[in-house]
Amino acid sequence: MLNRSMRKPLVALVTIVVMLLIPALASGTLTEVGSVGFGVGLNTATGPTGPTGKSGKSGKTGTTGKSGKPKHGATGSTGTGGATGTTTPTVTPSDIGPLASCPGAPCEVVSETTGMQVKVGTTSSPLTIPRNGVIVAWTIRLALPTAGQITYFDQHEGGPAEAGIAIVKQTKGLDYQLVAQSPLIQLQPYFGETAQFPLANTIPVEKGERIALTVPTWAPALAIQLGNTTSWRASRPKNTCTSSTEASTQTAQLTAGAVVEYACLYQTARLLYTATLVSTP
Repeated sequence: MLNRSMRKPLVALVTIVVMLLIPALASGTLTEVGSVGFGVGLNTATGPTGPTGKSGKSGKTGTTGKSGKPKHGATGSTGTGGATGTTTPTVTPSDIGPLASCPGAPCEVVSETTGMQVKVGTTSSPLTIPRNGVIVAWTIRLALPTAGQITYFDQHEGGPAEAGIAIVKQTKGLDYQLVAQSPLIQLQPYFGETAQFPLANTIPVEKGERIALTVPTWAPALAIQLGNTTSWRASRPKNTCTSSTEASTQTAQLTAGAVVEYACLYQTARLLYTATLVSTP
């Protein structure tokens, strides 16, 4: 069994291996769809260069030789330069990006629906596929709920936390057809982490399709209180968007080919997921 410190490097390695095994992927362009404002990696600042070492002293002049010319001693060696300072990670809020609300109060989660981020700041439809290609992995940022919160949601939202991604295509208005979906992942082992899941079977996608997050039960992957320029839609019928009963009613889009209306708009909140696209040449 892998411990938490080993998971992230291995996941990244698996993604690279998947790409190398498929020649078309290795030559494609890599894009993290939905990463705007998400926070990817850490900035680094190089430490200051150490002081240059002192030059060595010149050797003493030797005695006069037979020719009458003095023999010069060897020049002393130049001192070595000072060592370069160490590289130190610098973490800022923009590096980290939005965080899921739990375990604080209120602890809000995504529940029993398929959600699609539709705006982040000035960026509309951030989860739209920009070019044809394949999805090779997806990423989700998870909160670390308390034991009591986990028990509550398990009991009231259909079971243990799980999620996957869905590829949907707009048919008209707010109606979207389910084109493809990834396997569902049990999320609890990854609570408190930003976890990436490589796909054993990559998903072909076309420009203009959307990437949604399917949550048949619940997932602590919702950032709240972000302002009116951030919003997402759920695959729930109109006039049910603020109903607590509807939040615990299964509305996830799970049937391939089916068309569902994404009628509910939730502002000031963000679903914390992205997907890795490799565009085909």
